[in-house]
Amino acid sequence: MPREIAERRDAIPALGEVFREHGFSGSSLAEISQHTGLGKGSLYHFFPGGKTEMAEAVLDDVTNWFEENVFSTMLDSKHPEGVIRSMFEAVNCYFRSGERTCLVGAFALNDTRDRFGDRISKYFNAWTDALTSALKRTGFSEKNAAETAEDIIVSIQGALVLARSKQDAEVFIRTLKRLQRRIATEPHGV
Repeated sequence: MPREIAERRDAIPALGEVFREHGFSGSSLAEISQHTGLGKGSLYHFFPGGKTEMAEAVLDDVTNWFEENVFSTMLDSKHPEGVIRSMFEAVNCYFRSGERTCLVGAFALNDTRDRFGDRISKYFNAWTDALTSALKRTGFSEKNAAETAEDIIVSIQGALVLARSKQDAEVFIRTLKRLQRRIATEPHGV
């Protein structure tokens, strides 16, 4: 049974799970209503822009969570090694050790990308920039930090897809561990 939803923000987690499970196009208002426990009238009261506004709210919520728990700490910390470790822990927690798909990544893979491209780009650019910044402060050269940050994010996203397709969350966990070892042992120059 869905939890009681008294405010717009209370509906966002349930909306996120509907979009993760069915995608944007596959999420009908009936499905959304069932998962949130809200009737169509209530849904439109909270989200007058309909399903598009619901998806925007969910994407903003994901971006805000990552901004608060991952990105800002990597940009501001005087201890970049620690915040990079914390990033891996937060990512593992957020994606439930590979059992939860990346909604932003899923939206980037089909025609939904055209509708929400700015939000999708903002999320991945912020993550890449924050990780690049932290890697540079650990001694990576500018070029190597940018390439390594991109490789890490690509690997995380790919590991989510592979773990889900194989129904084996350990794929994701092993990938995070390999990425952490890579950062610790890779030459930082170039």
